[in-house]
Amino acid sequence: MALISKTFAGAGNRKTWTWSAWIKIIADTSKLYTLMTQVDGWSGNSNGGIYLNGESLQSYNLLANLNSGTSSRVSTTKMLRDPSAWYHVVFRFDTTQSTASDRVRWYVNGELQTNLTHNNYPAQNYDANFNTAAAHGIGRHTNGNTYPFEGIMSHVHFCDGYSYGPDSFGSTDSTTGEWKINVSPNVTYGTNGFFILKDGNSVTDQSGQGNNFAITGSVTKTEDNPSNNFCTGNPLARFAGNVDYTNGNLTFNSGSGWFMGAGTMGASKGKWYYEYKITTLGTGGGYHKLGFMSDIGIANGKAAGHIAEAIVDGSYAFYCQNGNLEVRTDDAVISGYSNGDLGVSFSNGDIMCVAVDMDNKKAYFRKNGDAWIKSADPVNGTNGLDISSDYPAGKIMIPAFASYYNGVGSLNFGNGYFGTTAVSSAGTNASNNGIFEFDVPTGYTALSTKGLNL
Repeated sequence: MALISKTFAGAGNRKTWTWSAWIKIIADTSKLYTLMTQVDGWSGNSNGGIYLNGESLQSYNLLANLNSGTSSRVSTTKMLRDPSAWYHVVFRFDTTQSTASDRVRWYVNGELQTNLTHNNYPAQNYDANFNTAAAHGIGRHTNGNTYPFEGIMSHVHFCDGYSYGPDSFGSTDSTTGEWKINVSPNVTYGTNGFFILKDGNSVTDQSGQGNNFAITGSVTKTEDNPSNNFCTGNPLARFAGNVDYTNGNLTFNSGSGWFMGAGTMGASKGKWYYEYKITTLGTGGGYHKLGFMSDIGIANGKAAGHIAEAIVDGSYAFYCQNGNLEVRTDDAVISGYSNGDLGVSFSNGDIMCVAVDMDNKKAYFRKNGDAWIKSADPVNGTNGLDISSDYPAGKIMIPAFASYYNGVGSLNFGNGYFGTTAVSSAGTNASNNGIFEFDVPTGYTALSTKGLNL
């Protein structure tokens, strides 16, 4: 992540303050990831930091260093493991409290974290190494590209001199029971307080305090946000040949052979659309596959690296491969068209469009916004790939994709980007859900929480 930084003109309240943000975890390695730091955040008597701490593959706890070393370290036992979810994190600091455990409090999705790995609480009325007249960094340390956060942040609040619980920034949905965002919290920010990354990648302060931040590097805007969570590639869907993800789990790289991945969301009904860009064709002629597969194949994790060999034990898939359209079950082709019949090939830079009608059991593919393959029409429901035979009724179908020998693919599930590059000219989208390169067929929408609730 780029460095988002600011040096305050003077010190604020170093005894009482609150930090709140919504985060989506992208990384899948055992590293330390910066949420917010003061100066370089890790060592030295004038430093402090709050972090996401990678203990193991896709397992992260929350850690705070309020001065150098571990003498004032408080970290959670709870692990954040879900790369498909937005988490609300609140760090509440108030050393005026007489009870030690009330001086430093972590909250995740509205819940106070009471099981701690470290509970080295600061002394009463202790001045933390935060909110001083020094450089503060969000997303990485201020002394270079150190401990960069690999993920997405949204609605970042800092309240100088005020101690707020999570209910100031979110609430429990009365219907779903899930923790949801309060987009306009009623809080007081104080002299050094700020509210940034409100509705995109802007670091202009929305608190009214004028504490604008600066960006070193670039911050990529995405449609993915706490109010509308979008599908991405899923690093927890582990296959024999598992892809490596970058760019918010939306770009993937293969190795020597077939490598495959799967999405974080799926559906058993409805009409869905996504785009797949062939960033690098790959060696040996280059092969890419894109489509959907049933959740059974993902749960088994038995793929030898590409979608066809993942179809075991009752699994099901349909996909396009360099022009071939195939439907498979139990590792056997049950219907489809040959490449010679279609006359479609893949090249670097091609963008494939996938439209799936799970209600009427049809799938549609096209390249670079041209006519749909086999003169199909996803709106009228004609000439699509028939996926009705042996279709696993009621099973969740999830986006699946694969590439061969160093192939690189980029996914756009409505996030509005291929890798770090915004779509060049957004197409029309009647559902108003997501941003795509080409026109979304009427009646189809993006795989996102908003789309699933339409």
